[in-house]
Amino acid sequence: MPQDLVISCRGLKKYFADVKAVDGLDLSVERNECFGLLGPNGAGKTTTIEILEGLTVPDAGEVEVLGRTWRKNERELRERIGVSLQETQLNEKLTVFETLRLFRSFYPTGRDPDDLLRDLSLDEKRDARVGKLSGGQKQRLGVACALVGEPDILFMDEPTTGLDPQSRLELWDVGARFRARGGTILLTTHYMEEAERLCDRVAIVDHGRLIALGTPKELIARLDAPNIIEFTTDPPLPPEACNELPGCRGANAKKGGAWSLRVDSLADAVPRLINIVEQHGAKLVTLSTHAATLEDLFVSLTGRELRDQ
Repeated sequence: MPQDLVISCRGLKKYFADVKAVDGLDLSVERNECFGLLGPNGAGKTTTIEILEGLTVPDAGEVEVLGRTWRKNERELRERIGVSLQETQLNEKLTVFETLRLFRSFYPTGRDPDDLLRDLSLDEKRDARVGKLSGGQKQRLGVACALVGEPDILFMDEPTTGLDPQSRLELWDVGARFRARGGTILLTTHYMEEAERLCDRVAIVDHGRLIALGTPKELIARLDAPNIIEFTTDPPLPPEACNELPGCRGANAKKGGAWSLRVDSLADAVPRLINIVEQHGAKLVTLSTHAATLEDLFVSLTGRELRDQ
């Protein structure tokens, strides 16, 4: 395993009956980067990260973490990784400090619990019962428990799902400080703005397979158009109507008769789109525009949205 790689998996497979949760996945994560694993619910993200964390045994493939394997080096690896889940079940009767002190006792070395509480803005809740914390505070405490052993790698499995924007920003800052100390993050998420802001590289997976890999900017550039127009009409436009729009680089049908168009110039495309709608005897019901995102790339590759169930 090259020295600059801290995680590597090759030919990873995990099946549950007829469901191919992970189907031949190859991934590598470099030291000190934030690597994003993106995809809709059921894409295989959580199963993949559980295999890399040593919680699930794969049916096939090879996994190395920090140049070691779970089969031979489990105890050492447990001391060098931190795991932050989407929802961490903690004893609600313990105080915040007691909880973090308990987790610190699991490691031969680590951070001072009081210092870590200050770092995660939990010092004012030091003596509060875990059951009295807000959702954002519980998530920060879960991250603190993952960081208390001073891990080399922090696994974060959809850590901001369901959090308010302020709590999400606070967790982003925690991750940035961890990386500033030399740590590596493997993040799973279906929030595209989160991935675009935090990740150096992202892998988009669907049905357990890798469908795109690169930096967020590189992947978005694959759309060949910087802007997106989304609209609905009454009655719905026929598919061929979208091909009449000059400068359109591609069109995808969405739920409820909506369309998503990839275009070069919004100033040119929007007026012409309105004319096309009128020429087809339809009325424009909704229209919105935005800069192209990773979610738009996923739609162009699969015809489905990342948040589809």
